[in-house]
Formats: sequence, structure tokens, C-alpha cells
Amino acid sequence: MTETVTQAGAVTKVEALRALHRRRSPGDPLVLPGPWDAASARAFVEAGFPALATPSAGVAAALGHEDGQTPADEMFAAVARIVRAVDVPVSADIEDGYGIAPKELVERLLETGAVGCNLEDSADGALKDPRAHADWLAEVRHAAADRLFVNARIDTFIRPPGAAGPKQAAERAIERAALYVAAGADCVYPIGAPTDVLPLLRSGIQGPINVHGTVTGDGPSPTELGELGATRITFGPGLQRRATQALRGIAADLAAGLMK
Repeated sequence: MTETVTQAGAVTKVEALRALHRRRSPGDPLVLPGPWDAASARAFVEAGFPALATPSAGVAAALGHEDGQTPADEMFAAVARIVRAVDVPVSADIEDGYGIAPKELVERLLETGAVGCNLEDSADGALKDPRAHADWLAEVRHAAADRLFVNARIDTFIRPPGAAGPKQAAERAIERAALYVAAGADCVYPIGAPTDVLPLLRSGIQGPINVHGTVTGDGPSPTELGELGATRITFGPGLQRRATQALRGIAADLAAGLMK
């Protein structure tokens, strides 16, 4: 009985996550904060956010690891703690899949309770072959069926071959996006894309586009990013780093005897 309820709940949450991406007006993108632990997840939900997307770098920092160095077991355990803490859909950044075969990767992710995942198309600092990666994404989609919302990260802007400029990186991103969407990706994420190429990406990509937002107030607002073509906004480890900076200020005041 418990397994049936859990599976039904997961289906409901993944459907809710998909619904949040549909028919959004240009100035109203889906904003997904990135929790790094259970406490931050609760804080975001209490603020009214309808879904969350964990950042691998933020979780790594919370666990004491460098970005990209978190063991798979620790990442899945951290995601499970975040999912247990809240009652909204959670998507998990699981980097490049940790070398785990698609069927096992999907099973382990679903065991955490997450209903979405972020999967990147580079490894060891280099872009993967796009067709091979699309084939791998198709295997992930086959194993997951409709139980996961798959966000395919595209790394052409952060790992460009040669001296590619933004326009060339955008063209390569559009080519990769077509392959990944055909393979079953629900959304694509051209991470690091400059705002001035977002209209080009929007015109060339079918379906939802994830765009990286800023948390420092010196970049475009979510509304502005939506008007440029973003369907949804995530922040990577930005929120965790801003919280850590705030904590450093509190710690400094404490050490100076200024806190009462």
C-alpha cells in the first residue's frame, strides 16, 4: 500500500512540475530556487515557491566537497533529505550522471523522491559528442518513462571548442537542443548564455528553456529574462553562496562581540 501511494504521489508531483512549465506568459517565467539542504528547502517553500531545483555545486559546498567532486551516494542522500523536508516537486542536479547506467540512474533518482533531473553534456571539462549524449538521454527517458522531468543542460557557452564566440556557441546550442528534445528532454538549459543571445536561442529551440538567473541584483530580473525567452529561471549555487556570505557577516559580528 505504501509503495502504491508513493508512486501515485510521485506521478502527481511530476505532472505538477510539467504543468508549471506550460503556457507561461513571456514576462512570467517559472522561478526555481536551489536548496542545498532541508532547512533551505523549507525556507523557499514557506516563501511560496511551488517547486525547487537543487544545485549540485551548492549541495557539494554544504557537504564539504568541491564542485563536481561529490560522490554519487552522498548526492542522492542529500537530495532525499531535501525531498523529505518539503511537499512540492523537487528536481535534482545530478551533474553528468556519475557514470551510472541510465536504468540504475533513474531508479536511484526516483528512490530519493525527486521528480526531475538536470543532466549536463560535458565531462572532465570537455563537451560530449552531442549524438552520443542524445542517445544516452533517450535511454534515460526510456527508463524513466513519464516519471521524470528531464532538463538537458547544454555547455557550449562554458566549454566552447576553440575560440567560439556567443553567436557560434548559440548556434551549437540550438543544434544540440534539437537532438536532446528529440531524445525526450522536457527542457534544455544553455548554461552561461549571455542575455543578448537569448532571443536567438528562443527562436531556434522547441520547448522550454532554462536560463541562469542572478541573485546579486546586478543582472536582468526574472521578468526581463522571461521577456527575452526564458521559460524558467534557476540560480545554480548562487543562493547558497549568498547565504554563506551573510553567515560570514554574522560570524564576524559574533567574533567582534557586536551581537547582543
